Amino acid sequence: NSSLALKGSEGIEFITIMSETPQFNTFDAFEDAGGEAGATSDKVHVRVQQRNGRKCITTVAGLAEDLDIKRICKAFKKNFSCNGAVQKDEESGEVIQLSGDQRTNVNDFLKQQEICHGDQIVLHGF
Repeated sequence: NSSLALKGSEGIEFITIMSETPQFNTFDAFEDAGGEAGATSDKVHVRVQQRNGRKCITTVAGLAEDLDIKRICKAFKKNFSCNGAVQKDEESGEVIQLSGDQRTNVNDFLKQQEICHGDQIVLHGF
């Protein structure tokens, strides 16, 4: 905070100027992850991120490193009829990105193919 002195006809008045910008309550989609990196825990995090308008991206992070992530991504793309890519991330290792909201499809696929158990999958988003 800083103050500004103004001299008027009746004396000196002090006006306080707020130098800080107000902090708005922003929604953090990753706050329920608990701050842990996806690769260090045994949880698989399936998130949906809003792009623009109606478009969104589904990300799958925290899959075991001994799995063939590219092959799983290829199976996702073929079964869900969507585009996808494997991205490298410092915190969570390899992350699969899929176009569209594929959270329930990914959840069902990972359980059906026995890639991971149902209690290991954490769904995030809306």
